[in-house]
Amino acid sequence: MPYEKVKVYFDGSHYIAIPQGEGKSPGKGGFHGNENDEMRTAFEKAYKGAKAKRRKEKVTEIVAELKPKFENEEQAAEYVKAEMERIQRNLIVRRKRLVRKINLGNWNYFCTFTYDNQKHTEDSFKAKLRDCFKKMCHRRNWIYIGVWERSPNTNRLHFHGLFNIPENEMVGELTEHRDYSTKNHRMQTTLQNSYFTERFGRNDFEPINRHELPNATTYLMKYIEKSGERIVYSKNTPAYFVSDILDDDVVCTIGQEDRKLLLFDNFICFDDGVYVGEVSPEVIKQMPKKN
Repeated sequence: MPYEKVKVYFDGSHYIAIPQGEGKSPGKGGFHGNENDEMRTAFEKAYKGAKAKRRKEKVTEIVAELKPKFENEEQAAEYVKAEMERIQRNLIVRRKRLVRKINLGNWNYFCTFTYDNQKHTEDSFKAKLRDCFKKMCHRRNWIYIGVWERSPNTNRLHFHGLFNIPENEMVGELTEHRDYSTKNHRMQTTLQNSYFTERFGRNDFEPINRHELPNATTYLMKYIEKSGERIVYSKNTPAYFVSDILDDDVVCTIGQEDRKLLLFDNFICFDDGVYVGEVSPEVIKQMPKKN
């Protein structure tokens, strides 16, 4: 087999393969090795405090706050520049991981769960909702990707996520509710789940298909970029599947130094040399996965 056990992901239009040993790059920049943990903590605190400001104002404020810890302002500015670059690189990595995990999944609902102070504290809301998702994944094979977010107007905590809920594995009853949307300033009809309403409060289950994924991806991306929150994944949410690839199924090499392979849309999947079938959601489900 010309290419054995390669990682394959879907970029929204094409399947891309990364042969073994490729796709990794060394870290860049920053103060590594002997970096002072106290300095990193101070930077993170200053960055969080200036998060809402424009980049130029943010840098100026952080440099001013950290300047007493350095010999001069130039050293402080150099450190802040390196840390800002680190944050940007991390964000790019998170974007790639998010997009690849979303594109490889079979999502059927975009869900929102809203904190209700009549039922929980914020801490208990987050803890119990996470525990609920964990049980649904274990007992009913749910898969999800999501992010915590606060409403810009009310500061109320929400969880937004894409969910793959297998047929006959939905809990509770989905019922239509009609109310006024303060965001869109008009009446709206939503689907709410009785199981989550009883335990957590307001929730919205919006059916979604593959054609709507780009908008959902942009929606989630907006929150991780705006709030700095980390994306929450269920354990069984891979970014890649693993397959042997035939030479005839490679269109061309692409990417930096031609390290990746652009595959034909109907390439054949092999698991450790054993034929599985032409690529499809059903075939991908049978293939080994990798994060």
